[in-house]
Amino acid sequence: MLLCFLVKVWTIDDTYQLPFYSFLLPNYKENQNSKMQRPRFELPEALVMEIPSKLPVKSLTRFNCVCKYWCSSFQTPHFISNNYHNNLENNNLNLLLSRCDGNTFQRYFSQLSNEKYQNYIVKQNIHLPFFKNDRPSVYGACHGLLCLLDPSKDKAAIWNPSTREFKILPPSSIQRPPYFSPFEETYLTLDDVSFDHASFGFDSKTDDYKVIRFVTLTFVNSEEQYPHPHFMDQVELYSLRSNSWKEIPCPDYKPTETTLGNNYVDGICYWKTETGAYLDFRGLILSFDMGNEKFSILPIPEFVGSFPEYYVNLLVFNGSLGAIVYPTEGIDTSFDLWVTSEGVWTKQFNIKSISGVVRPLGFGKNGDLFLRDTNDEVLLFDASTQELKELQINTYLDHFRFTISLHAYLESLVRINGIQENIEKHVIRQPARDASNEY
Repeated sequence: MLLCFLVKVWTIDDTYQLPFYSFLLPNYKENQNSKMQRPRFELPEALVMEIPSKLPVKSLTRFNCVCKYWCSSFQTPHFISNNYHNNLENNNLNLLLSRCDGNTFQRYFSQLSNEKYQNYIVKQNIHLPFFKNDRPSVYGACHGLLCLLDPSKDKAAIWNPSTREFKILPPSSIQRPPYFSPFEETYLTLDDVSFDHASFGFDSKTDDYKVIRFVTLTFVNSEEQYPHPHFMDQVELYSLRSNSWKEIPCPDYKPTETTLGNNYVDGICYWKTETGAYLDFRGLILSFDMGNEKFSILPIPEFVGSFPEYYVNLLVFNGSLGAIVYPTEGIDTSFDLWVTSEGVWTKQFNIKSISGVVRPLGFGKNGDLFLRDTNDEVLLFDASTQELKELQINTYLDHFRFTISLHAYLESLVRINGIQENIEKHVIRQPARDASNEY
């Protein structure tokens, strides 16, 4: 590309570096003492910034040192938006596998190549220094940002894997209410606090990123030797703009299962919930609007799948809310993908009789479906050829192999007023020999 050519010229001949790309720099004045004068070309500023907006974030990060004008221009909301939407239009998905080290039991991420002809090999393994000795899970992606949260601790972070910027969220300051047991006629002791079923999204009304999470409070009678636990639920909402948590009213329904990868679409977060007793389950969808901060309940159509014969996993497919449905029992597993648009559910495709597959992990580019088999290996179903292949991602050294999860995001320059990672020292360790386990 033109921009790459100009920078290469700069590295070859430092003496005449500026005249070669001076037409990209406004208000540039050539050195009058220069022995060689070259013609100056000028382009409209909009076109000047259109060229680098199509480049990868990694390249833009390197070009920040070329001049102050480029550095400041790459940080404007207009440029950041253009760069993100270029990646969106070109479907430049990046894939991360969340895994657990079998030796240290620490969570880490394997970044996969995004080219199908490379069989999605592991490019590099990423460790998170701000979650050392913790086991964070990924709860959603929005505008290239990921939300990470340790369910057992009041610890969460927003992370931009493209720029390596992260922001640790402050602990909750919300008061935990007392619990009075009418049966035991006494106040119980708070024994445990857990955080789960989080989601991450964007409020376009206030230009704010928000994190919502469900909090479970466990109370016991401390005077009993084997106390019976009592539970209370809270819901907390974090605002990046105010950098604080607040409590919001708890809905009548609570999420019952985790989603596949992401559960945020166009300002709304989704979870699967259910009502009824065993053999009489009725599936529902719990939604939360990031703008008005209200919960709603949506039905899951009966033709999508019934309980308890089928699993129904919510996910995002091509920018829309989808549900992948598969039977809870059977040797051969079939998968149906349903997608909703304006409240209407339509079946996108059906995958019949895949032997040895345990559950889906999520989708990559062009509808490729990632799966986990009975040996906890990662498989790929090619939607275009209807072929199933085993990827060279060795998981035999992993701990909790059944917790492997797939997360997709687009590259982004979005800033979160956080801290820049020390890439060389803490975060990236290049694979060696066995690309998926040596780091």
